[in-house]
Amino acid sequence: MGKEELQWRHIDLNLLVAFSYLYRHRSVSIAAEHACVSQSAMSHSLARLRQLLGDALFERKGHQMCPTERAHQIAPKISVLLDTVSGQILQSEPFSPSHYQGVCRIGLTDYAELIFAPAIYDAIRAQAPHAQISLINVNRSNYEQISEQEKLDIIIGSMPLLADGFSSQHLYTEQHVCLTDLSALDSSIFSACGQLSLQSFAKVEHALVSPDGKLTTQIDKTLSEHGLSRQVTVASRNFLTVQTLLKGRALIAIVPRKMAVLATEQAGLSMLEPPIAVTDFDIAMIWPEVKTQDDKSRWLRSVLNKVLV
Repeated sequence: MGKEELQWRHIDLNLLVAFSYLYRHRSVSIAAEHACVSQSAMSHSLARLRQLLGDALFERKGHQMCPTERAHQIAPKISVLLDTVSGQILQSEPFSPSHYQGVCRIGLTDYAELIFAPAIYDAIRAQAPHAQISLINVNRSNYEQISEQEKLDIIIGSMPLLADGFSSQHLYTEQHVCLTDLSALDSSIFSACGQLSLQSFAKVEHALVSPDGKLTTQIDKTLSEHGLSRQVTVASRNFLTVQTLLKGRALIAIVPRKMAVLATEQAGLSMLEPPIAVTDFDIAMIWPEVKTQDDKSRWLRSVLNKVLV
């Protein structure tokens, strides 16, 4: 018997499925629950995986089973293999949105979820009335990991650096504006035509939407080049928190235009053009390359492309 034949005798596809659950949930008990097997069965599968691959694969650190470097290396390959088996080998019928009863898993940054969640829901349900929709928060630093853990179909947001193994489609370029409650500001800071000067902009206290928790941005560097500085008195990762803070307070915030439009409609705030150059940013739709030809993924991309631009 040849070496390759001997190796194949020891390979069980269920072991790869077990690995996928363990990698996604970082817990033997939770992986077992989602895989609908007993905890002892999952532990036995892990033991067989370790023997088969010659690596610990998952090591206990606190309350989590953390993947080893070897596990991180093989996880994308196993994901591709399982997606191929389920999507191209076992799937017997073409994908039909009107009959689909599964879950559409959409990764969204805070910005994208606030702006697009209702439109995404309506667009998917209009064509797939039996589908469920799971909106999962991601950001530019964790979307690769979250995509693997949650088996995301699509990711939407601003991701300047595209990770290996992902494809993307540019949707549009977003601009920034100033958002404030005009009734709370001293009217003397505005010019006769209602413009906000750079000096007045620097003097007003600022609220900051800060996804990474930092209290400075490129705007502070630009102001310093003009010999000016501003005082950021509050920052939050959540735009709705900043929107609430702006109401009735002498604060101003630089926010994406689409966010500002919502705030003017919902909270009675006002938009102003910033008296300083603020870098635009691109919004893209991202998906794992392995799903490029997947019927469900192609349908989702088509549906969302029509409502997100």
